[in-house]
Order: sequence, then structure tokens, then C-alpha cells
Amino acid sequence: MPHAVARLRAACIAQSGTMPRLDRDGPRKLRCVTCRLIPSHCMCGLRTVVQTRAAVCLIMAEFEPLKPSNTGWLIADVVPETMAFSWSRKAVDPALLALLADPQWQPYVVFPGEFAAPERVTTELLDQAGVEQPGKRPLFILLDGTWSEARKIFRKSPYLNALPVLSLRPEQLSRYRLRRSTHEHHFCTSEVAALCLALAGELHAAQTLEAYLDVFSARYLSARQSVPADAEDAAHQRLRALRGQTSPLPAGHLHIRSSLPPPII
Repeated sequence: MPHAVARLRAACIAQSGTMPRLDRDGPRKLRCVTCRLIPSHCMCGLRTVVQTRAAVCLIMAEFEPLKPSNTGWLIADVVPETMAFSWSRKAVDPALLALLADPQWQPYVVFPGEFAAPERVTTELLDQAGVEQPGKRPLFILLDGTWSEARKIFRKSPYLNALPVLSLRPEQLSRYRLRRSTHEHHFCTSEVAALCLALAGELHAAQTLEAYLDVFSARYLSARQSVPADAEDAAHQRLRALRGQTSPLPAGHLHIRSSLPPPII
């Protein structure tokens, strides 16, 4: 079954009635519908699904699900409990409101703390800060879009106003190479998710998502440059090593590895 971002992309295409133009220059390229890479660089056989106690909720800007370089897609590849919603200033999906109100979750809006009221800001999960949240699972809300789009979503989504804002202070600079921000401290969505998973103690999932992003970036760039993918580079070796590991997961959860066939469009 397609994951949440794939379903959202399909819904966006169905609503518009046309296929998006994925390639900026030249004729539209044939791409795998599962990994969005051209067939010669397909990485479906490297997909690694890791069950986690934490979950991710993506609130995506209008065209973000349609972009082949979008990294929210990678989160949904690795973390099965990833939900995805399109953002609109005028309307909100009732399913998103129901998710935020579900008592099994402790939602966090992941955003820089300087843009929120100080009383909302936390740099750690509430149970780590000594605030009891019995039985609640972390739900990381990521605003997926350009920096200006993410700020707009944050400012103009009143249903997020009552939620704590998780402000991350990562030590490393962004390694994402497909779309560059003018600020080195801005991270792509997949990197932010990996940092959140690590904060929640989901270290294997965090490391797997980091490695998966590195492999995707390497294959995407090599395809753009019309050179073969290097399946033996450091990123591929690291991902293979992580796929071969087992990780201590919460009771009732299993570590799953899956290889999906590469349907082509």
C-alpha cells in the first residue's frame, strides 16, 4: 500500500487533473513512482522500514508532495507511522484535527524557538523534562516546504497555537545537497525528522533515515549529472550496515526490512 506522502501526491494530481512537471529542463523523465528516481538509479531495493514508537506528521506546502527532491517522502519510506496533510490557510483537514486531539499522542510542533512565545518552547520531550505524559507517544509535526512557506504555515495555523514548540539545536550543519537554503542552520525535513527520532531515543531509526537521505541525495545528483550510481560509496555501505542491524524497539514493535518493486511512470 502506498505510504501517506505517495497518497497525498496522488490526491494532488487527481485534484489538478494533470501530471506535474517534475523536471525543470528538457523533456519529462521517466521516473519510478516509488522512489522518484530514474530507472537506472532506482533505490527501491534499499528501502528500509523501521518501526518506531514516535510518529511524524507532515503538514506540506501546496506543491511539496509533487517535487522529486522532497525529503518528507523519505521519512514516510522509513517510518511507517508517518501522516501527511496538505496545508491551506482557509481550511484544515478534519483528519488532521482528529490526529492532534487523539489522546495517544503528545504532539510537538518542530520549529525554531525564537518564532514562538517562550512559554511554548521546549528543547526536550516533555517526559524528559519531568512532566508526566503517561502512555503518550511523541508525534513530531514537521512543516514541509521552503523556509518562507514553513514560517507562513506556523503563523497562520491557529490549530497549532496551543501545542508545545520543540526547538532543536543541532551541532552539525546540514548535509542536504539537492536544494540549498541561504542559511546553513536550516535543515531539510528528513534531517529534522532524524534529529527528532534521536531525541526520542529512536537511534536506529534516526541513523537509518540519515543514511537513507545520503543515498537518495547521491543517486539523485548522479542521475542529474548522467553518471552511474556508486553502490559502494560510504553512504551505501552505511545504509547496508544499518539494514543488517537489529535495534532495541519498544515492546510490541518489530524491525522490518522490505524491498519494494520499482513501478515506473
